[in-house]
Amino acid sequence: MKKLFTNYNFEFNKNEKKLLSSFCKQALKQLGSDNENFADVKAFNSVLEKLNANTESIKLTKDEKIRLTNYIKQNVDYLKKEMNKSWFLKKWLMKSLLKQYSDIYENHFKG
Repeated sequence: MKKLFTNYNFEFNKNEKKLLSSFCKQALKQLGSDNENFADVKAFNSVLEKLNANTESIKLTKDEKIRLTNYIKQNVDYLKKEMNKSWFLKKWLMKSLLKQYSDIYENHFKG
């Protein structure tokens, strides 16, 4: 049975906020200011403002949560793919980053 109401309040720790903040900044740089990415840019700007507000709980809209979830999932998949075809040193450097993004995705956005 599908839930009627979904809670979009998230409580991130200090490290998760910092990682998500840098993720949003990087996504905004990559998306640029094209009109075709307007909705993504708007969502990431809003998420970034909420992360920088230093509140205990962060309330996202459904659109922001969906876009953030999709981008994080794509990032995790990309990192896994890159690690599979890279050498030891690159794997070692990327392992920590992959674990952090995977933990955020598993703990907050999966489901």
